[in-house]
Amino acid sequence: MDPAAFAVGNRLVGNPAGSAGLEVTLTGPALAASRDCLVAVCGAEFELWAGRLPVPTWHALYLRAGHVLRFGRRLAGARAYLAVDGGIDVPAYLGSRSTYLRGGFGGLEGRALRAGDLVAVGSPLHLHPIDRAGTRWPIPSWRTGTGTTGIRVVLGPQADYFADTTIDRFLGTTYRVTADADRMGIRLEGTPLAHAGETGIISDGIVSGSVQVPPDGQPIVMMVDHQTTGGYPKIATVIQADLPRLAQVIPGDQVGFEAVTVEEARV
Repeated sequence: MDPAAFAVGNRLVGNPAGSAGLEVTLTGPALAASRDCLVAVCGAEFELWAGRLPVPTWHALYLRAGHVLRFGRRLAGARAYLAVDGGIDVPAYLGSRSTYLRGGFGGLEGRALRAGDLVAVGSPLHLHPIDRAGTRWPIPSWRTGTGTTGIRVVLGPQADYFADTTIDRFLGTTYRVTADADRMGIRLEGTPLAHAGETGIISDGIVSGSVQVPPDGQPIVMMVDHQTTGGYPKIATVIQADLPRLAQVIPGDQVGFEAVTVEEARV
């Protein structure tokens, strides 16, 4: 969901960018290290302990065999990412080591982790990983608050299904994140958006960041586990650079949008 935080975690422990890690949503686990290893937790802010010692997020941490890394109270954001030197070692499925919970495949038996699981990790890629301990990454300033505004979108591909006044309303409304928000999509609540005509389209392709507007006028932002096609008009598409910001919202947070051009989105 938050590829930026995921990539930083792998960078801190010296892994290739695509190495598998653990995604922690809202509440975190306690994980015992079976060997000495370098770890990093990035993304949402959690209280974090290595044994009895409080440790920081966005840092490379060295765990001795038998030490327990324990997540405590969530302080800000929704999702944190645990990277381990060598990467999480699970079989690739359809070219990925991700878990798809709705389909029940990928990752570890296609399910969320539960108490007692043994999660295999690969061999460290560096001879002395402890030398990287203490390396830190600056926390992006926008991660320190709750909610987010100024999420950049490119209008369309079905912006012509809405009057100009409706598009202005979409860009001028601060929406509330509802409880119906997960890896598939984020339902928002605010001033309804009226369709200029038909409320549906012939189903076509959907990408991460597509903002669908169903008949009730409340927009839905599609996220990484989105379906492949959909039949609601898409008023806009969140640019790729801002998807990590949406990955960190929780129900009750406020979200607002601003329009940019394709050229501005690519900068």
